[in-house]
Amino acid sequence: MLSTPVPGPDLRPGWAGEPKWDGFRALVSVDAGQVVLCSRRGTEMLPAFPEIEAGAAQLPDATALDGVM
Repeated sequence: MLSTPVPGPDLRPGWAGEPKWDGFRALVSVDAGQVVLCSRRGTEMLPAFPEIEAGAAQLPDATALDGVM
């Protein structure tokens, strides 16, 4: 779910919220030893983050991770 800006944290009783920190949302996958890092729109991001490739290369084959970096 994408976040949307609001003027203030008007939360109902029992609800919680968290700030959205700037960063990149990305999907990293490892398939047949090849690491792929792309944005949610499919833009290839691996050239900008070579350290991700080095770390992800240690993951088991057929791994997929979704997160913010």
